[in-house]
Amino acid sequence: MINYKEIITIEPGKRGGKPVIRGMRITVGDILGWLASGMTIPEILSDFDELTETDIYAALSFAANRENKTYLIAV
Repeated sequence: MINYKEIITIEPGKRGGKPVIRGMRITVGDILGWLASGMTIPEILSDFDELTETDIYAALSFAANRENKTYLIAV
């Protein structure tokens, strides 16, 4: 798993404090949304040349880490 802590940053004044890629204005949510809409990694990299494949995997790793936290769900 990618060590996203060196890639994902959270800055209060940038994108409302959402996690972003290397201080850019591209959020983890942006990347997840593009992938969910069917974009491939090569398509994303083609559209956003400032991103790397490692950035995309870092976003996925960050999201997986958040998802794997324990949640209390009322039934």
